[in-house]
Amino acid sequence: MRYLIMGTGGTGGYFGAKLAAAGEDVWCVARGKHLEAMKQHGLAVKSTGGTFTIPPEKVTGDPASIGEADVVLFCVKAYDTESAARQLSPILKTDSIVLSIQNGVDNAEKIRLELHRGLAYAGAAYISVRISAPGEITESGGFQRIVFGPTSGRAVSRAADIQSSFLRAGIKCDLQDNINKELWKKFIFIASMGALTALSRLTQGEILQNPRTLSLAFDAMREIQSIAWKLGVDVDPLDEAKVLEGLKRFDK
Repeated sequence: MRYLIMGTGGTGGYFGAKLAAAGEDVWCVARGKHLEAMKQHGLAVKSTGGTFTIPPEKVTGDPASIGEADVVLFCVKAYDTESAARQLSPILKTDSIVLSIQNGVDNAEKIRLELHRGLAYAGAAYISVRISAPGEITESGGFQRIVFGPTSGRAVSRAADIQSSFLRAGIKCDLQDNINKELWKKFIFIASMGALTALSRLTQGEILQNPRTLSLAFDAMREIQSIAWKLGVDVDPLDEAKVLEGLKRFDK
């Protein structure tokens, strides 16, 4: 399948490079200094599982330049969602899937409203990765996983093909018929901890070490969880021990 990585930052760059290494036809869209460096030297991904590359000829600043794509791995920042989605029309087929692995719970719907053809799916990516220099990405967590699917209805056969290609590339990948629960499960983590680190100016590690700030984080998670329940999303009740274990995995 032909993949377009829309927003080749840390997350998109890592998964794109892994797919390319497994033989998929992968094209990368980037901008700024990152794009300039990639056009000259390609994209280098340094990870706990080895080093992967995408050559310069597979990099572009214009999605329309690649021709039709089977899958768009949509990885831009949430505030760029609508403008980036509008750039996809020239490359989408009727059965193309635009797979958002952005943080948040409503990006797939925003994308869907901008599409003239193709399907918008949502996903949650679990990975510790960053742009370490223009044209270079470093993955440090030692774990990489994607959970994805439609926000309503059953997954189409193309979705199963996507899952298979990720698994062939050595990426853990789960396909679900309704992804909303997984989106909210991740959102509960990132919204609570993101807000608390920004307001307190403390690192995540410092928050976890202090009983008062840790209690405040759990309270924030329960508040977001209650919103999910009111919206009819059946997220599991907060398990503090399990949450703490998960947060420590990201404490880098």
